[in-house]
Amino acid sequence: MSILSGKNVLLGITAGIAAYKTASLVRLFIKSGAQVKVVMTPASKDFITPLTLSTLSKHPVYSSFTNEEDDNAVWNNHVDLGLWADVFVIAPATANTMSKMANGTSDNLLLATYLSAKCPVYFAPAMDLDMYKHESTRVSFEKLKSFGNIMIPATSGELASGLVGEGRMAEPEDIVSFIESDILNKLPLKGKKVLITAGPTYEAIDPVRFIGNHSSGKMGFEIAKASANLGAEVILVTGPTHQNLVHSLVKVVPVTSAEEMYQEVHKYYKTIDVAILSAAVADFKPKAVALQKIKKKSDTLRLELERTKDILASLGETKTKQFLVGFALETNNELENAKQKLKKKNLNLIVLNSLQDKGAGFKGDTNKVTFIDNKNNVTEFQLKSKAEVAEDLLNEIVKHIHA
Repeated sequence: MSILSGKNVLLGITAGIAAYKTASLVRLFIKSGAQVKVVMTPASKDFITPLTLSTLSKHPVYSSFTNEEDDNAVWNNHVDLGLWADVFVIAPATANTMSKMANGTSDNLLLATYLSAKCPVYFAPAMDLDMYKHESTRVSFEKLKSFGNIMIPATSGELASGLVGEGRMAEPEDIVSFIESDILNKLPLKGKKVLITAGPTYEAIDPVRFIGNHSSGKMGFEIAKASANLGAEVILVTGPTHQNLVHSLVKVVPVTSAEEMYQEVHKYYKTIDVAILSAAVADFKPKAVALQKIKKKSDTLRLELERTKDILASLGETKTKQFLVGFALETNNELENAKQKLKKKNLNLIVLNSLQDKGAGFKGDTNKVTFIDNKNNVTEFQLKSKAEVAEDLLNEIVKHIHA
């Protein structure tokens, strides 16, 4: 999964010969998981058709303030377009358009949208060699960068004029890679390693039966996704679950039992910056595991259980630099029990949820949580989706580790 997955990418196309490459650029953005809309200058339609871009992006293409072919003249709102975008990419960016951007000229829909955008703006210059080297173009580059826009440098190569030199627009693959790297390098957890546990553990009774619980793993997987989307390198140690996550920054380590989870967690813990233990680990396991399937010889079955290793407590005991987060699922005296667990296990933060709260707990898509930190600060949240809870948790962690 790309860091662009789920983001809204607005592609601005201006009237340069390199516009023909934007068909590939749209496809690459979509392949990365982004939603793509296209806004064109009127003259750019001489180089690539709106029909091509609309077909590839699966959205209407915008090039004027009203739909000229529509008798009802629907207004294309540049403000809405600018606010929709998480990323605005202008490629190719001609000398003419860059000059207008640098000086606040707004004589077409693309430029009006640029002036309305609140998101990061990337521009990929494309022009002939002499135009690229002209002092006025250099001034446009510097002014645009001083406004906070990000320049995707042109490359050297054969140009439309037949000259060979600087001014060739970066290739679509390189544009996408540049944007992904730039976003990643600015994320608050870039360079951090995050260890997450998720799901239940299954403790074997015999080769076909086990003791388990109702954890679906949804919360842990959402936390892993949110961590990766903030730039972290994630190790996700997960018990048996139907959840799935494919992300370039997430390594999934499947386990079955509490003992396997204990071993895998400790394998990585020394190099970890943040550990978030959201798994529902079994507290007990059968003392002896039958080698053959147990037959039904009576109406009752006696199992002798023994404690499993307390993974969270063991991490608290050996904690050095790690920011350690635990979860507490309670049914009564919730806040006091969570505070005791926080202190006893030497945590930095604990996430409390209660089975008394409708919509919280196992299996569902929602959760209702309270954060308690080791300075006794308590923050309560309303019922939210588990994805939103994961984002709240990561924001809280970022706030603490960058304090």
